[in-house]
Amino acid sequence: MAAVSRLQLFFFLYCFFLAFSPTHAVQLILINSCNSSIWPATLGGTGNTSPLDGGFHLGAGEEVAFDVPTGWSGRIWARQGCCFDELGKGSCETGDCDGRLRCRGAGGVPPATLVEMTFGTARSPLHYYDVSLVDGFNLPVSMVPVGGGGGCGVAACEVNLNVCCPSRFEVRMGNKVVGCKSACLALQTDKYCCRGEYGSPSSCRPTLFSHLFKSVCPKAYSFAYDDPTSLNWCRASSYVITFCPPRR
Repeated sequence: MAAVSRLQLFFFLYCFFLAFSPTHAVQLILINSCNSSIWPATLGGTGNTSPLDGGFHLGAGEEVAFDVPTGWSGRIWARQGCCFDELGKGSCETGDCDGRLRCRGAGGVPPATLVEMTFGTARSPLHYYDVSLVDGFNLPVSMVPVGGGGGCGVAACEVNLNVCCPSRFEVRMGNKVVGCKSACLALQTDKYCCRGEYGSPSSCRPTLFSHLFKSVCPKAYSFAYDDPTSLNWCRASSYVITFCPPRR
């Protein structure tokens, strides 16, 4: 058998094993390395539940772990500056989900740094994940696989973009910048939102502002079609999501 044929056979058997091996839950470990409390929020994609009822409190230095099933997809973000009453009603400075502690299917109000993930599909057993600035930025975050092999990447925006946010993109609470809008959110044009005549990878290209975000956070999505340098894939049993991670 030729060398190429052996390689093809090995690849086929490897993919067959992954596709038909028993499925297991994927563990997510969330760590708050910020110097104050945050309120992480979870939102399952279509047909998926939102773990831990969609939101909870996480004090400085605390962590929480939970499992999601293979095939789960969704997003996680951190809310900051929140205040809730005994019924779980209130508000947050950034990432607020309809004034609820438990988001229960509600998305976050931008700007918010998003961690997005899909743990296997009907076509592929691989896990896909990224950190996105498409909805703006509020806190640094990283997603790191535990095991999974040497080809598994790190998704991250580990720098506080609020300190270099263009003034017209800033979200302020008093004298403090608590978030940075994306160019789409701030300017609301088809060019920056990748819509209309700019609604394809060939027509929506990097801009001055996406280059700025990319230079600071090279491992994160800076605009909608920033796939080549931002989308990661792996097949690990667990992933660590750290808010305010130490710089690497």
